[in-house]
Amino acid sequence: MKEIDKSSLPGIPFLAVSAVVLVAVVGFFRHPALLVVAVPAALVVIKGLYMLEPNQSAVLSLFGRYVGTVRQEGLRWNNPFFSKRRISLRVRNFESSMLKVNDLEGNPIEIAAVIVWQVQDSAEAVYNVDDYESYVRIQSEAALRALAGSYPYDQHEDGQVSLRSHPHEVSHELQRQIAERLGKAGVEVIEARISHLAYAPEIAQAMLQRQQANAVIAARAKIVAGAVGMVEMALAELEKNGTVPLDDAHKADLVGNLLVVLCSERGTQPVVQASSRH
Repeated sequence: MKEIDKSSLPGIPFLAVSAVVLVAVVGFFRHPALLVVAVPAALVVIKGLYMLEPNQSAVLSLFGRYVGTVRQEGLRWNNPFFSKRRISLRVRNFESSMLKVNDLEGNPIEIAAVIVWQVQDSAEAVYNVDDYESYVRIQSEAALRALAGSYPYDQHEDGQVSLRSHPHEVSHELQRQIAERLGKAGVEVIEARISHLAYAPEIAQAMLQRQQANAVIAARAKIVAGAVGMVEMALAELEKNGTVPLDDAHKADLVGNLLVVLCSERGTQPVVQASSRH
């Protein structure tokens, strides 16, 4: 079922005609034969009138058969026997309910999303699904559940896409999945983004400690890598300039002292050696 454009006539002339007919009904009150013609004519003209606001359409059907969609705004007129259903074409949005699901690693999380959408095909919205507004909400939450189970909550490896570290990529994938589900309902998904993301309360404290531990390990790894590079640079400069002759024992002492100084969390105290190594 695809939308078919249907033309309509301006309603103002028909409204004027109906007014004239009604005036004529009063004038022909003493002529029953004319009343029989005038009254049904006025009712037919009035029944064919309907009004459309901007970004609104009317889906027309005749005895259960779809005949077309009118998108011309203002007072319009069509066949009075047409059944008319108005559909809003405005941009709409809603926030899904907070869902409790498991991420890719099986951790329970809480997630919600904001969906921005609008009706693109009025005929599909009316005839392909029973209630397109309810369909949009249910299918969006189903897509959100599927998305949450496809990614881990947090990033544990370089380049890994996670719910928390890659919001743009995740939102794009969520929009794609929702649009795929809602395509048959004539609905366009303009935007979809996660509005709430957190670990479930029962594991939130444990996951916080895990995140802190991972952050400490990552920081330590960078500190050690930087310290090793600085030690290598210091030894290379000393050997290049020949300022201090260093044997293997002196190099080992220097490396150890520099690593302690560079990797320590606290300020180090200098130690003056009274004796020299022979």
